[in-house]
Amino acid sequence: MKKTFKIAGKNVTVRETMLDRVVNYFNPVKGAERLHSRAQRSMFEAISGGYSGASKSRRSLSEYTPKTLDADSAILPDLPTLRSRCDDLARNNPIALGAINTNVTNVVGTGLTLQSNIDWRVLNISEEEADALQVQIENEWALFSESKDCDITRTLDFGGIQELAFRSMLTKGDVFAVLPYQKQTQDFPFGFRIQLVEAERICNENNARDTKELSGGVEKDVNGAPVAYHIARTHPGNTLYTKVTEWDRIPAFNPRTGLRNIIHLYDMQRIGQTRGVPYLSAIIEPLKQLGRMTEAELTAAVIAACFTAFIKTESGDPALSPMAPTSEVGGATSDEDYKLAPGAIIDLRPGEDITTATPGRPNPVFDTFCQAIFRQIGMALEMPYEILIKHYTASYSAARAAMLDAWKVFLKRRKLLAENFCQVVFENWMYEQVASERIAAPGYFDDPIIRKAYHGTTWVGPTRGMIDETKEVDAAKGRINISMTTIAEETAALTGTDWESKLPQIRKERQILKELGFVQVQNEKKGTANQNENMKEMGEQNLMEE
Repeated sequence: MKKTFKIAGKNVTVRETMLDRVVNYFNPVKGAERLHSRAQRSMFEAISGGYSGASKSRRSLSEYTPKTLDADSAILPDLPTLRSRCDDLARNNPIALGAINTNVTNVVGTGLTLQSNIDWRVLNISEEEADALQVQIENEWALFSESKDCDITRTLDFGGIQELAFRSMLTKGDVFAVLPYQKQTQDFPFGFRIQLVEAERICNENNARDTKELSGGVEKDVNGAPVAYHIARTHPGNTLYTKVTEWDRIPAFNPRTGLRNIIHLYDMQRIGQTRGVPYLSAIIEPLKQLGRMTEAELTAAVIAACFTAFIKTESGDPALSPMAPTSEVGGATSDEDYKLAPGAIIDLRPGEDITTATPGRPNPVFDTFCQAIFRQIGMALEMPYEILIKHYTASYSAARAAMLDAWKVFLKRRKLLAENFCQVVFENWMYEQVASERIAAPGYFDDPIIRKAYHGTTWVGPTRGMIDETKEVDAAKGRINISMTTIAEETAALTGTDWESKLPQIRKERQILKELGFVQVQNEKKGTANQNENMKEMGEQNLMEE
């Protein structure tokens, strides 16, 4: 039998089942409610799309109704809590700290090194002139970057600044660098400086409500581009003194030069996103719960290691008195506890029995459970399980696959750091050197294309490392032989150094070996082989002439 209901102006027909008829017989009202509910469900399913994940009638999804928010609405209200929790995990959770340290070590290492690669074709100069200019730029940059005077606090060199900036970006979501100028000194002939600013200090003045023009301390124009940054003079979490906080408004760009006054380093994941999200945000709960579980298991194991015995009596009254002499080794009438000893004999009264505590720790499935959670954490962090926990027990192929997968992410983050931090610092520094005539760059201020040609750089960081050096080097030789890559690229990838800078030393070493006679034998063998080849060619030519 079929019944028709009118829902939302439309007729919906449902068919009665045997169960519906039984319910109608005993309770017609309940039976009608059942049929009407089925009709509504059929109506919703009829007007829904083709995705079961969008169904509102399924029991498992009926209460799953997340809000659709824009980037800032989803991020900014939760950002203070996310920062504080991720900061705490980075201090106290070994997995969180290990993940951040692994990223910092592989992405930054001791700091990305500058290699000047100016476009000599655009500048219309010879390669020799370009090489000489590149050497000068690199020498001047080394004088700046290797000195702690480049840091406004005179604490870190540029490599240390990179490491701290990248670590802060992962932990807090983003980091800022103000690029001020100070008086030059005789030992440091540069006015350009770098000042890192923690994420919490960039906030709306007097904690004003976020608006379209000012959100998260970033003032923007109608297109969403940064106009200025509002920086608190003291950290909001400062508990050492209670000075009233004041704010400085610093323009994002220098109106005279067009260069950035402030670098905002963060990983933009959504359109319209003003501030960065901490690296550990998606795994805060599993990390915290896993930390609690680890602590509980460790405590239980410690308790289990403290062998405990209980004396059971029928009456429940203690049979031993702490002040009574005992047969324990070293026992005395003044002891407040009892000790077990090898070969000790304990007298038991009638009705007494000894029971030992067996908490069953360490838990035999603890490691297996943790591995399952680590794999999920690794997926969220884009870090293979083997890399996350530094556990390499699989085959060469598996270990290499894990390393290559991780290095795709490391290189992506290195590119983010190089382009949005290191290159911006270099271009501001280069502008000052050309303006002060320490570096001669004709046409630098006249044409942006020429200026871009002078700014050509390569930022070299730590290498991937080699699991099997023989296989890696042989593969590099093969790529070079078929002109797939260059010697310079392979040298940078395998050793993280500049191939050209090695040539003078290589030439010097080979000259010394030649003078000592170590290379002569090889040259003689090579010469003999060449002579044999020439004689063979001459013989073939004579046969053809005959």
